[in-house]
Amino acid sequence: MGKAMNYFQLFNLPVSLDLDKAQLSRAYQALQQLTHPDKFASGSDQDKRIALQKNAQINDAYTTLKHPLSRAQHMLALRGMEINGEQQTMQDTAFLMQQMELREALEDARDNEDALLKFSDELSFEIKQKIGQLEALFDAPETSKQNEEIAHEIRKLTFIYKFQSQVEHHLELLEE
Repeated sequence: MGKAMNYFQLFNLPVSLDLDKAQLSRAYQALQQLTHPDKFASGSDQDKRIALQKNAQINDAYTTLKHPLSRAQHMLALRGMEINGEQQTMQDTAFLMQQMELREALEDARDNEDALLKFSDELSFEIKQKIGQLEALFDAPETSKQNEEIAHEIRKLTFIYKFQSQVEHHLELLEE
């Protein structure tokens, strides 16, 4: 499998969870133009194929780096540890209990706009905290224990984001 392609390198950005969104956008647009298939309209089939591949790669890279969760997963993948798509069971009982409590609370709040908005704020705050924790973990010297810890925090963050989108979904239903 080998190491993952470094998307930060592709965009000439520092490998960091705290990424400058504007800088990312600019780099993306510049690369997009360079590899735009129209540029190679008169080129050989191989040129066109390579341009398309590069263009697709740039789109993937942008999508990955744009969101803090996929960005963290990518940073971990660059350390040789893939966790996306894996169904690892959470060993953290306290966290699982918290998840169950959150689900029940969401059930209770689903028809109450104020409660949902409060929920949404709390989750946003928790996401900020988790990202801060992850930044600190990535900044510390790399060890396999450290990477395990990062993977664990990323899994938690995945849960929280999923949960936040459920809250947003309930809010949208109320607005209809």
